[in-house]
Amino acid sequence: QVQLVESGGGLVQPGGSLRLSCAASGIIFSIYAMAWYRQAPGKQRELVASISRAGNAYHLDSVKGRFTISRDNAKNTVYLQMNTLKPEDTAVYYCNAHIATHYWGQGTQVTVSS
Repeated sequence: QVQLVESGGGLVQPGGSLRLSCAASGIIFSIYAMAWYRQAPGKQRELVASISRAGNAYHLDSVKGRFTISRDNAKNTVYLQMNTLKPEDTAVYYCNAHIATHYWGQGTQVTVSS
């Protein structure tokens, strides 16, 4: 059974930082591409960042220079370091693992507000 469990979300003031983690089980983690998506109320889910099994990373233009995706294959975990957070980053953040099939976590809420 595949499980992706996110943690690290919460309420933070503008300019603050959070680190999201996603622990995977039930898959051979090292061969999967991993990604973080987010969905704000009333908006479509969007790809925030992804990292290939080789470690090549992609970041959405609006988060470049502020967010960093990384992975630790020894811990079966992918991270999203989020710095200089803005109110428009408020969303539910979802972990995703994919090769031919996509697997999703349950999501973690990130709220950026003063």
